[in-house]
Amino acid sequence: MHAPTPPSLFAPLTLPNNAVISNRIAKAAMEENMADNSQLPGENLRRLYASWANGGVGLIISGNVMIDPTALTGPGGVVLDERQPIAPFRAWARSAMRDGGQAWLQINHPGRQVFAAMGQVAVAPSAIGVDLGAYSHLFPLPRALEEADIAAIVARFATTARMAESSGFSGVQIHAAHGYLISQFLSPLTNRRTDAWGGELHNRARLLLDVVRSVRAVVSPGFCVSVKLNSADFQKGGFEASDAVQVVCWLNEPAVDLVELSGGSYESPAMQGAPQAFGGSPQAGSGSTAARMPVMVTGGIRRRAVAEAALLPSEGRPGVAMVGIASAFAFEPDLSDRWKRDQALDIGIPGVAWRNKAYASLAKMAVVKLQLRRLGKGQQPKPDASPLLALIRQQIITKRRTRLYRAWVSQPRVAPAGA
Repeated sequence: MHAPTPPSLFAPLTLPNNAVISNRIAKAAMEENMADNSQLPGENLRRLYASWANGGVGLIISGNVMIDPTALTGPGGVVLDERQPIAPFRAWARSAMRDGGQAWLQINHPGRQVFAAMGQVAVAPSAIGVDLGAYSHLFPLPRALEEADIAAIVARFATTARMAESSGFSGVQIHAAHGYLISQFLSPLTNRRTDAWGGELHNRARLLLDVVRSVRAVVSPGFCVSVKLNSADFQKGGFEASDAVQVVCWLNEPAVDLVELSGGSYESPAMQGAPQAFGGSPQAGSGSTAARMPVMVTGGIRRRAVAEAALLPSEGRPGVAMVGIASAFAFEPDLSDRWKRDQALDIGIPGVAWRNKAYASLAKMAVVKLQLRRLGKGQQPKPDASPLLALIRQQIITKRRTRLYRAWVSQPRVAPAGA
C-alpha cells in the first residue's frame, strides 16, 4: 500500500469566495515596525513587500496594521483609519501585488498588550495586566472596556477593512490570536466579564464574530476575509484546543475565506517556539477537521519537506490547505521560487543561546528585524549579524520611534478630503 502523495505546494487554491491563490505558500505576518513618522507605509516597506512579491509567494499577509492610532503593538506600526491618507496604502498594495499574487492586511487591536512607554491608556475585556514577572511593569494596567467602547472597536475593524479594499489589497486577516484584544476576549484568563461579552465561550467569541460580520458587510464578496486564531494559548485554564474547534465551527457561517491557526501570547509565546511537525500549532489538526474553509498553519517551517508534510493527512489529521512561513522569508525572500526550482534550500535561522531567555528571545527577533530593514533598503540579508549588536540597535530604534509616535499621536488629525 502506497502512502498518499502530498498535494503540490505550487497548486493553486480556490477560496470560498472564488478568489484564487496561485500556490500554497504564504508569507505569514511579521511585525516590521517600519512605518514612517506618520505611521504610514513608506518606500522601505514598499521595497520589502516587493521583494516577497517578486519571489513567487502565493499570499502575502502584512504585519500588524492597527485600527486605532492610540493602540499600537509597538512604535513604527502602520495605522489605517479614516484620518490616514489612502495614497500610501495604494502604493503599498501595488508593490505587494506586483506579480499578481494575493496581499492581505492583517488588522489588529492589541488590547492590553501595549507598552507603557507608548504613553497610551490600555484597554482589555477586564482590568487584568500582562504578567511577565519582573518585566510586567513594561505594560500598563488596562481599563475594562464598556459596551460603547466595544461597539466602537467593531466599527474600527470594519472601517480599516473597507479602506484596505479601497487601497487595492485583496483581503484582510482579522488578528484573533497571540494574546491581542480579540484573543483576550476569547480566553477565560483575561476575560472575567459577567455581561454578554464574558462567561461561556459563545459570549467570549462574540467580539470576534461581530467583527467578522461587520467587516464582511462593508467589503465586496470577492474581497477575502480571514481570521488568525490560536489553536490554544498554552496556559492552564486558558483558551484550549476544544475551544478553538468550536470557534472554527462558528466561523464556518459568516463567510470566512481562510483560517490561520497559530498559538500563544506575550505571556506564553508558543508562536516563537521550535518547529513542529506541521507548523507551530500542535493542535491544528482538530481545528482543521472542524473547518469548512481552508486552513493554514504557521510556525517554524523552514524546510520544503516540512511544508509538504503539512499538506498531507496524517494520523487522523487532515492535511491543511496552506502553510505560513514567516522568519525564513526575512532571510530568503525568494524562498518560494527557489523551492519551485527544486533547490534544496533549508533556511537556518541563527539561534541565540543566552542564559537569560527573555533577552535571547529579544535578540533573535532583533536579528530578524535587521533582515527586514536591510531588504527594505534594497540590501541583501545578513544572517551572520551579531545578535548583541542587533539587539542594541533595535533598542535604539525603538526608543527613537517611541518618541516620534508620542509626538505624532498628540497632534490633531483631520480626515483627508474624500476619505
